Amino acid sequence: MDEQTALALVGDRLPAAGDDCAVLDGQVVTTDMLHERTDFPEGTSRYTAGWRAVGASLSDVAAMGADATAAVAVYAAPTFEEPELSAFLDGATAVCEAVGADYVGGDLDGHDEFTVATTALGETDDPVVRSGAAPGEAVCVTGTLGRTAAALRLFERGDTDRANDLFQFEPRVAAGRALAPHATAMLDSSDGLARSVHQLCDASGCGAALTGALPIDERVDEVATDATDRRELGVFFGEDFELVCTVPEAALAQAQAATPCPLHRVGTVTDDGVTLDGEPLPDRGYSH
Repeated sequence: MDEQTALALVGDRLPAAGDDCAVLDGQVVTTDMLHERTDFPEGTSRYTAGWRAVGASLSDVAAMGADATAAVAVYAAPTFEEPELSAFLDGATAVCEAVGADYVGGDLDGHDEFTVATTALGETDDPVVRSGAAPGEAVCVTGTLGRTAAALRLFERGDTDRANDLFQFEPRVAAGRALAPHATAMLDSSDGLARSVHQLCDASGCGAALTGALPIDERVDEVATDATDRRELGVFFGEDFELVCTVPEAALAQAQAATPCPLHRVGTVTDDGVTLDGEPLPDRGYSH
């Protein structure tokens, strides 16, 4: 099975697993696993690894419109070196502090590849799920798209300082809380804009018409080889951890004013189909 088929199987067996987090008595919980070969390119500092690994789970909490409360991580590596482990803990603690959460530890394990498994917790009495979108509503995204894609190109060029900086994204917990009273459906963009919109539409039983005026990160323009490559990096690459949401037209201006980061309208919810500038948008994105 590919990842999407496997996720569908899990969702069929475990209905609570269908959104970015499971919801349990006013709490949300999520877990993620990142590996050196697939998630931490050469040049990624352990500080950045701690920040990014824990941040990925905090992003899921943000997508539910919840307050982030705490995170833990399993740190697995061939050896335990004090500078590396300390730097990892510093990064994990810093990203939690950035969103008002506590990093409270985890576990250590020997492994032949540096691997991190993280779990984050949050609180909300009114979670935002993926299944509430309705035709006519605005499709919106926070921040910019393609940040991670640009970082990977910079890692390849050996510009590790800038690449590490781009990898240390701030989870959109504050934005998720601000959007919670307005958004009808929401998820994070870890799989890329295209796949995220498809996932939201599948859950809500609707479609979406996206426009070409997308908020592509300016760093993508530095690394893209042409317009086609720019579109690929901004629309399909993923791992940006922005929020993709739908908001009723009447609430859009208020939602944009309340969100502490840019909230861009990128389209409109339709009855069916997912398009970009009138052309079918493939359900393609980041795969583990």
